[in-house]
Amino acid sequence: MGEGNEEQKNVELENEAVETPKTEYEELEDRYKRLFAEFENFKKRSAKEREGLYNMITGEVLLVMLPIMDNLDKAASSETTDKSYQEGVKMVVKQYEMALEKFGLKAIETVGKRFDPELHEAVSHIEDNTKGEQEIVEEYRKGYMIGTKVIRHALVVVAN
Repeated sequence: MGEGNEEQKNVELENEAVETPKTEYEELEDRYKRLFAEFENFKKRSAKEREGLYNMITGEVLLVMLPIMDNLDKAASSETTDKSYQEGVKMVVKQYEMALEKFGLKAIETVGKRFDPELHEAVSHIEDNTKGEQEIVEEYRKGYMIGTKVIRHALVVVAN
């Protein structure tokens, strides 16, 4: 009787010896998977934060430069008898616009579009039966955005 009991204990000890590393392995594997998932989430979050920070800083810098663009636009559209001067200013405006576009700056579309308070700021309202409801009929100042972030709202006149 003692011998059968002894064999059963040996089998139980062997099973326990096999089970202990297997359980430890499964626990370590689970821990590894969790840490890996946390690290991947951290990388994604960090990339998103960097992109947001870049857009914010770029927006602040470009916001300071937009009044220069406004003045160049006014100079290009002003009435003058010196056509070569006006063409030169228009070339500078185009070059300036291209430089700002490289930083992701886009002009907000206005005239003929529906008024959107997220993009536009209404400075005046007119009644015009030939225009649609909430249709923008005139732009006082261009608005700009970087990606999906508005850095300056467009000043517009809205019909109906």
